[in-house]
Amino acid sequence: MKNFEYTSPQSEAEAVGLLSPRRGVTEVLAGGTDLIGLMKKMIVTPERVVYVKDIPTMRGIEARPNEVVIGAVTSLEEVAEHPLMDEFPAVRQAIEGIASQQLQAQGTLGGELCHRPRCWYFRNGNGLLADRGRMVLEGDNRYHAIFGNSGPAKFVNASRLAPALVALGARLRVIGPAVDEADEESYLPLEQFYRVPRDEHQRENVLEPNQIITHVIIPKLGMANATFEIRHGEGPDAPLAAAAASLRIVDGIVRDARIVLGHVAPTPWLSAEAAEAMIGHEVNPQTAERAGEEAVRRATPLKDNDYKVQLAKVAVKRALLRAADLETGGLV
Repeated sequence: MKNFEYTSPQSEAEAVGLLSPRRGVTEVLAGGTDLIGLMKKMIVTPERVVYVKDIPTMRGIEARPNEVVIGAVTSLEEVAEHPLMDEFPAVRQAIEGIASQQLQAQGTLGGELCHRPRCWYFRNGNGLLADRGRMVLEGDNRYHAIFGNSGPAKFVNASRLAPALVALGARLRVIGPAVDEADEESYLPLEQFYRVPRDEHQRENVLEPNQIITHVIIPKLGMANATFEIRHGEGPDAPLAAAAASLRIVDGIVRDARIVLGHVAPTPWLSAEAAEAMIGHEVNPQTAERAGEEAVRRATPLKDNDYKVQLAKVAVKRALLRAADLETGGLV
């Protein structure tokens, strides 16, 4: 690990002031469950680390009339155990799926949303795009993207909570100088936070190097919701495919839907096709399966990961059934 300066600001403004506008010079540290490993392997080599977990305004969970506001440095364990999360079982299920008490206790909500890709080419020092995607195409790509992979980015988004929060319409409060020199506080829909990088100068989200996520805001929409992950087994390893669903059900009929796939694309994959397949219908095994089929219709698997198409389809079906409080079925 490269030597670095450690700072521990006590306010949001102080933290922003310690960040560099140049990429790679400074990094934000909260729980450290991802950043420390990247620093040990010299994947990131900041000159200064800004520890934000002691900033009191960035911690805690607050109920407002039409939304729930969660501080970005609130631990995953605190989020999962809070009674305000009863309205958002999709979030709680995603946290429980991590299946590691250490990661749940140490990891933070904001850090989890910013988790860097687990792609082994990136983690072994070959860059986020791994020779503009050529290493992934020619090598082992069994865990890589089956959507949004036509460009150089082939990794999958690493966040376990992003699909659920995108499905729920969550927003981020971001502070720090904006590119257009606008207000230093902005609110961003989570689905717009992630991007598909086109070159090694871009990261997998739109956060500037001198900006910080301070809060996650979840609207109270009164929608049934759930997450379903398909994993190798019980443990903290990333799922092979996942889906989250948020449904407005009136008199047994779906009137509105948002369905988001996870771990199948460089960003959380919002499927308009799957949502459209559900609207106007009741949730049952047949309609949920049809939605799953629609969700994967445009998949473009690589040479080693065609199996993920079936897993993604099943994840969508079971997320829908779970959201409607129905049995999810047996084996894949």
